[in-house]
Amino acid sequence: MSAEIVNLRQFKKKQLRSEKEKQAEQNRVSFGRTKVEKNLTKALNEKAERSHDQGRIDKRDDDE
Repeated sequence: MSAEIVNLRQFKKKQLRSEKEKQAEQNRVSFGRTKVEKNLTKALNEKAERSHDQGRIDKRDDDE
């Protein structure tokens, strides 16, 4: 009828890791984006940058 001996330091560390993992899972659900969403954003940003660069006027010295 002996109880299992538990190292409190290890128990606290294990419990803390478990709580952090639960929080991380909640954050992944709340803030995470799928690969498709990331690729779409990247493509839209590249398209906007190309469009912006095409409208740029280069200043040249025509006096030479």
